[in-house]
Amino acid sequence: MVDSAYAWARLGIALIVCTIGGVGFWSVVVALPAVQAEFGVDRGAASLPYTLTMLGYAAGGVLMGRLADRVGVARPIAFGGAMLGLGYIASGLSGALWQFILAHGVLIGLLGSSSTFGPLVADTTLWFNRHRGVAVAVCASGNYLAGTIWPAVVQSLISAFGWRWTHIGIGLFCIATVLPLSLLLRRRASLEAATPAAAGRAPVIVPVSPNALQALLTIAGLACCIAMSMPQVHIVAYCGDLGYGVARGAEMLSLMLGFGVISRLGSGFIADRIGGLPTLLVGSAL
Repeated sequence: MVDSAYAWARLGIALIVCTIGGVGFWSVVVALPAVQAEFGVDRGAASLPYTLTMLGYAAGGVLMGRLADRVGVARPIAFGGAMLGLGYIASGLSGALWQFILAHGVLIGLLGSSSTFGPLVADTTLWFNRHRGVAVAVCASGNYLAGTIWPAVVQSLISAFGWRWTHIGIGLFCIATVLPLSLLLRRRASLEAATPAAAGRAPVIVPVSPNALQALLTIAGLACCIAMSMPQVHIVAYCGDLGYGVARGAEMLSLMLGFGVISRLGSGFIADRIGGLPTLLVGSAL
């Protein structure tokens, strides 16, 4: 089934799930000005839900990845979809900022969105050999595709219904979509089929241990995302401060992340031609 029509169909489902689950990254960015005004706090305090969401997402990625290794990707995604929905409903009903923060950090970040990215990317690698680079790029672009679509949607809903009903509506939508989609991902791949030898390729030899390589990639990703996250998190509220309005800020965020989708897909095509490590070095240099 590697590189088969089923693998591509499965990739499409993974992309949809990743795009839906990615709402956990971006809704709080758009809602930041409304939440700040609602609870009467400063910008730093209003940014804490995003911070806790990302910390929860980091820990949850490891947790959900280990679970996916044992039982397959479908169950973690179903569980994550349920937790994501409950997290948004709890956020909409929160009566204090600490409740809003807790819902985002634990339910949305740790147990929700974390299941719809890392485990899906890892699972995608098992279904492709020849086109693995572009397949992983397509799946990973769901994160940025979410950032392209969700900010404008969330901002429109907040303007029409307020941030509380918007969060409750997102929660119900996540439950109604992610849980059924998870059932379509129950089939598990053969680990033997998804190897360089199975594709007639020699494995890439890297002069460090797998654990050391993992640590280096983690440091590189952290360094990259620290620089990347600040403008993404604050651009909506900052546009409001400057008088452009939060709607224009949401449009700018969507535009930024739309180019991110193009970048990820381009990197995937390049990786299939020159290999993952050279592509990583080219991207780091740029």
